[in-house]
Amino acid sequence: MSVHPVVASVTERIIERSAVSRRRYLALMERNRQKGISRPRLACGNLAHAMAASGEDKARLMRGGGVNLGAVTSYNDMLSAHQPYARYPDQMKLFAREVGATLQVAGGVPAMCDGVTQGQEGMELSLLSRDNIAMGTAIGLSHGMFEGVALLGICDKIVPGLLMGALRFGHLPALLVPAGPMTSGLPNKEKQRVRQLYAEGKVDSSALMEAEAASYHSAGTCTFYGTANTNQMMVELMGLMLPDSAFWNPNSRIRQALNRKAVHRLVEISRPGDDHRPLAHLVDEKAIVNAAIGLLATGGSTNHAIHLPAIARAAGIAIDWSDLDELSSAVPLLTRAYPNGAADVNAMQEAGGLPTLIAALCEAGMLHQDILTVSKGGFADYGCRARLEGEALLYSAARASADRSVLRDTKDPFRKDGGMRLVQGSLGRGIYKTSAVDEDRQTIEAPAAVFHTQDDVIAAFKAGKLNRDVIVVVRFQGPDANGMPELHRLTPALAVLQDKGYRVALLTDGRMSGASGKVPAAIHICPEAQSGGPIARIEDGDMLRICALRGEIEALVDPAVWERRQIATPPLPGAGTGRELFTLMRSRSDTAEKGGSAMLAALEDVMESHGAELDKEKIHARHDNAGRRDDQMSGHSGTGDSGSVTGTADRAGAGRGRVDHA
Repeated sequence: MSVHPVVASVTERIIERSAVSRRRYLALMERNRQKGISRPRLACGNLAHAMAASGEDKARLMRGGGVNLGAVTSYNDMLSAHQPYARYPDQMKLFAREVGATLQVAGGVPAMCDGVTQGQEGMELSLLSRDNIAMGTAIGLSHGMFEGVALLGICDKIVPGLLMGALRFGHLPALLVPAGPMTSGLPNKEKQRVRQLYAEGKVDSSALMEAEAASYHSAGTCTFYGTANTNQMMVELMGLMLPDSAFWNPNSRIRQALNRKAVHRLVEISRPGDDHRPLAHLVDEKAIVNAAIGLLATGGSTNHAIHLPAIARAAGIAIDWSDLDELSSAVPLLTRAYPNGAADVNAMQEAGGLPTLIAALCEAGMLHQDILTVSKGGFADYGCRARLEGEALLYSAARASADRSVLRDTKDPFRKDGGMRLVQGSLGRGIYKTSAVDEDRQTIEAPAAVFHTQDDVIAAFKAGKLNRDVIVVVRFQGPDANGMPELHRLTPALAVLQDKGYRVALLTDGRMSGASGKVPAAIHICPEAQSGGPIARIEDGDMLRICALRGEIEALVDPAVWERRQIATPPLPGAGTGRELFTLMRSRSDTAEKGGSAMLAALEDVMESHGAELDKEKIHARHDNAGRRDDQMSGHSGTGDSGSVTGTADRAGAGRGRVDHA
């Protein structure tokens, strides 16, 4: 089937917009391949340091010539999503030895949880941690000891950061190894009900604590469809992990079988030859568009309106919110998972999961099926369901949804659009997630109540000062101001006001969680207040309009009065809880629409300075294969054409080796 015309048009626009930056990126990756640091170029003293503690792998590393994988891990045992990674390196070393390879942990990166830091000073480090993770990934890989890269990460900023760092070593193959969501606990809708009761003062903190602990109860990601689970979906739709590996629970036999197969496959694509698959050629414009389509089709986290442009920029690709908005007009919403419905991600997996979703999108021509993937059979493999028979990992064609209240096809979607809109006007540009908001609340016109912290909003709410129609404005929350913390703590209070019958909305240059819920919100507003954006001119009582239907955010103030307004004075930079260490990153960040990153802004300056010399360099012939179907490439036996991915026969995956619990 041919690609949908809107998908084709947006993709072509991105390719044209990115032509210079993408070519320079690929030229730099080719320079890395030809001249960059690598094991064959290391002196004996360098190698001795790197092998000193490698135990039984030391002899193989000393011989050289084989594949040595570098794992970059986000393990810590404080956070449920990352706790399963404790045992991964030791297990993955065994899996690598099975196919004549070795594996070393290249380095660790921080993994912070927005759920822990919500409403706390530490939340101001959250988005900034993404750049820190990218830098940490680059530091680990800078030793030049590796032929392939295993990325062990799963949550909010961690996966984008890992990809951004690995993409600067894009001459190496890389594969993401997920850990999966925790099993279902207290339903997310019930948890939210208790939160709202607590906000109203109707239950005490012990009842709230019981509800929270019953919801977040074991190892794995949170079960709502927020940023962490959206990460896994997007990476799978980009072809950067094994098919159907996103949403199996930790500590299950199939999870370990998938991990084993992932290591074996990473070794295969890291060896020289026709099956060598550098990350730089997997993450192309079409893969980025596939990720965006998955984001829209599943009603994923608005945080990826920031993260996806940042990942793309790390690969020399430029996308913006106009691209997301146009795609959203054509891509139907096919899932209902909390906060867009009552079900959680485990219910989505049981209904058919990503294979069923991918098969449906492919049948409608909504995805690029001619992308290069880590899976040998190409993108066709991603419409197949994994299962265990004994100890063998097998795949078979995805079946129709087993629960149409959770997962549907394009013939009968939940919505005809993807539920994410660009809103723009006299107040700048922002993102509005429509998929969780009732139709009759998608246009709100009300007076402004202006705040500079979410604590001040909560105080006004508790004092009864917001019991009216109101658009709550929270500014100086952008990446350049204070690192763009999530303002998820506001959701219960605003939901209470809405349930009382008031017309309520939020307007902010900050972020909201992927679980931000039913309150209308225009977020990520840019230019942000710290940069003198129009949001800094708003005063209490100004009439504002937020309209998702027409894509508008407007100040309904006399233009002459508006022009005379003074820009509000920014608050002092945050200090304490380590925030002062990140001042340099905060004060030089670019806009949320470009990814909200000081690191990427400076990176692009350097790339521009090297532009003339990179433009003269030849790109390795392997670039000719990027974006082509695997069955068009010599040595590839895949079936990744543009037709339907359904109907694929069973085929073996991890083989019949020993499969223990992870």
